[in-house]
Amino acid sequence: MVKIYYTNKFISSYNKLPEQIKIKAEKKEKLFKVDPFDPRLDTHKLGGKLKEFWSFSITNKYRIEFEFLENKEVLFLKAGTHNIYRND
Repeated sequence: MVKIYYTNKFISSYNKLPEQIKIKAEKKEKLFKVDPFDPRLDTHKLGGKLKEFWSFSITNKYRIEFEFLENKEVLFLKAGTHNIYRND
């Protein structure tokens, strides 16, 4: 089982998601905790300036960006559309 930590930026971006997307995100998070590479998540490594980070799909439009830590620990960084990959 994966332990998930949340950045303040993740919490802020998550709170801005539409309610139906939050419901789907919670279901995907449950899958993620059991297996971060479950095929239903479409987990993939990011490239370019974000090459140390990963992402999985909530829907075709919405994603969660995260970072693997140590000992089955993960840090959720941001949630949203592909715009989350832009620099802040």
